[in-house]
Amino acid sequence: MRSKLVLIEGLPGSGKTTTAQLVHDILGEMNITSQLFLEGNLEHPADYDGVAFFNQDECDELWSAHPKFNDYLRNRMIKQGGGYFLEYRKIQDADGPSFPDELIPAILKHDIYELPLDQKRKLITERWKKFADLARNGADAFIFECCFIQNPVTVGMIKHDAKKKDVISYVAELATIVERLNPLLIYVEQNDVEHSFRKAVKERPKEWSEGFVDYYTSQGYGKRQNYTGLEGTLQVLRARRELEEEIFGCLNIAKVKVNNSAYTRSDYKQVLGNILSGYWEE
Repeated sequence: MRSKLVLIEGLPGSGKTTTAQLVHDILGEMNITSQLFLEGNLEHPADYDGVAFFNQDECDELWSAHPKFNDYLRNRMIKQGGGYFLEYRKIQDADGPSFPDELIPAILKHDIYELPLDQKRKLITERWKKFADLARNGADAFIFECCFIQNPVTVGMIKHDAKKKDVISYVAELATIVERLNPLLIYVEQNDVEHSFRKAVKERPKEWSEGFVDYYTSQGYGKRQNYTGLEGTLQVLRARRELEEEIFGCLNIAKVKVNNSAYTRSDYKQVLGNILSGYWEE
């Protein structure tokens, strides 16, 4: 069975986005139709970005606190199971200035990535199951950047300082869900974590680096370790790399590591092409 899913993982600045785009290009050259979903894609079929979740009591509380926006909210909430999903980022993009800003604090508190870890994990794994059903019955392959290992590690270890076994079991659960899609995991490495991250900090907007440092040091693991600033963030990244190494070793799916430290784009594409060709010909 050909793979229906290619998973691209690695630390920040390792070249995940470039890798995912190259995989998409290579599969196209192999006459394999694929759908590419990068980090932050609001249409992601297996993850959530810019989506809030409310149970019935939380919805009642929101409606009670903002009665003049009841119709606005009710018309945009998606009832599913025992709760309501609000795709607020999509709504903001669609409604522009007419989106009521006073709702934002209440909505952000219920962003799926701000929920307790157990609740978030339940919502995410349910979404992955629905995606697996969809992908299995379709003709296209899917390419996901960083939502398979990175997101569980980020919310588990970095945000909640969860036990290592719980983070590992989270990723293992996702692997079990997509096992029927014959997934291929490509983990992108860099020789020097500090160099690649500092390079990313220089190349990306200041808001990205400031937000990243704050996220990594002001909560969970970084806060417990009393890490601060860029140097503290690098310490967290080193710990994250160790955990991801352990997770990679535990996974019972097709997997390969690629080193993106020295290749030019053309050389790197050739390396990836060899991996994909060999895998699809198996």
